[in-house]
Amino acid sequence: MEDDDLPRRRGDAADQLAGELLDSYSQDELLARIQLLEAEIVRVKAQHAKAADHRKLADAFFKPRDDG
Repeated sequence: MEDDDLPRRRGDAADQLAGELLDSYSQDELLARIQLLEAEIVRVKAQHAKAADHRKLADAFFKPRDDG
């Protein structure tokens, strides 16, 4: 599945973060923001891995048997 095939959520948190101006943030605030974003990346990757494992199990379960 291509990224273009995925439905986009208008105004989701990632879009809001990507468009936010960062000029008013201090260096410490920027570092804190980086830490939060890195933690979110870890969380999203864990969910992706969980979904991939679930998909593998479903594919194996519904795979046609070879009776030959």
